[in-house]
Amino acid sequence: MKIGIIGTGAIGGTIAKKMVAAGHHVKVSNSDQGDKLNARAVALGASPATIENVVKDVDVIILSVPTVAIPTLPKDLFKKVPDNVIVVDTSNYYPFRDADIEEIKNGKVESVWVSEQLGRPVIKAFNNLLAETLENGGKEPGAKDRIAMAVAGDHAEAKKVIVGLVNDAGFDAVDSGDLSESWKHQPGTPAYCTELNAEELEKALSDGIKEEAPFKRDKAIAGLSSLPTYPSHPDVVKFNRALFEKNPNLFKGNRF
Repeated sequence: MKIGIIGTGAIGGTIAKKMVAAGHHVKVSNSDQGDKLNARAVALGASPATIENVVKDVDVIILSVPTVAIPTLPKDLFKKVPDNVIVVDTSNYYPFRDADIEEIKNGKVESVWVSEQLGRPVIKAFNNLLAETLENGGKEPGAKDRIAMAVAGDHAEAKKVIVGLVNDAGFDAVDSGDLSESWKHQPGTPAYCTELNAEELEKALSDGIKEEAPFKRDKAIAGLSSLPTYPSHPDVVKFNRALFEKNPNLFKGNRF
């Protein structure tokens, strides 16, 4: 499969490496140009591309940029991209980083807003795991306690394709519903960055409370930021799980 990835940070870069390792043809673009972009692409095993070319002649486009950067993409970026090309949104909205996006603050689902900015449908995926989990937590299909990832979207066939890519990355996939239901794995929900297997993730998705998510998200950021030392990856997972006392599965030890 031919995949174009916009953004090569902790999430986008890891997805690129995973997709290359799985045998896909990957090209990447970021805000750099020339030698810096070329070096990053080489490090990932991918091909460098300009923002205009990364969306050409691909089957899947993965957007892995901060939410605030979505409106800064070229306005005609997807104008000539065929309708059958799948666009994946991996972003998560954090006000301290992304500033105030009033529609999201007023309750609009993050990826619904992203879809509106792009003017085309998106699939929400690769957003509910920490970067270190994505990089190091993958397992072979059928492995015990294989960590699961949520996938939301309005097009069943497109979701099936992305479920396959999630599996290639080393994770089980759980269909979380239509794009309007992707809030269930946004920051501040029991499904977000808590490292659950498929059964646990399904439960966590059903336990989320949309109105409480922004408060839980901000509570998590404030709590983690107030720690005297930078928390380890297991500590972050433990902290996130402890925000949701309803589900006892969220207190299991780290799976690595």
